[in-house]
Amino acid sequence: MKRQAVRRTSAITVALASLASVAARAADLQALNQATQAARSASGASAVVTGSAVPSLGFGAVLQTVFGLVLVIAVVFACGWLARRLGLQHGPKNALIKTVGGASLGGKERVAVVEIGDTWLVLGASPGSVTLLHTMPAGELPNAAGASANGPALQGSFGQRFRDALKHEAGKRFKRHDGGAQ
Repeated sequence: MKRQAVRRTSAITVALASLASVAARAADLQALNQATQAARSASGASAVVTGSAVPSLGFGAVLQTVFGLVLVIAVVFACGWLARRLGLQHGPKNALIKTVGGASLGGKERVAVVEIGDTWLVLGASPGSVTLLHTMPAGELPNAAGASANGPALQGSFGQRFRDALKHEAGKRFKRHDGGAQ
């Protein structure tokens, strides 16, 4: 609902900017037509002056149009940034269903932990179905998950671990199958 409000606000901003542009163009054409009529009445001629209905588009007019377009686009992006910053795109904070976490298992398969009331549901989602995998009280982590989070830290820098892994893989791939004899 709030996302629609942000879209409406953006649409209103764009509409107002285009109305301002149309009003400015109409004022320019009106000034041009008045100047043409004044020139006609001063000269006494009633003939149509060539090019009198076409306004000239100089560098200033093009620059003004480009600046207006950039300004409107900046306002739209600023509204989107502000909506994201204030958290307007999410549902209400006291929603019945909250997503606690999730992980992707492949291209289209996903596991999600959803909190409903004081219960966590572990759901498996695939393109064709959503399956309940497990239920547990909210806020309670299984022992296996807690143990892996507190596991031993990796030793050495990334570069050193990478070199060791490459050596190990190279040793496995280039080892001869005849017992290592050459």
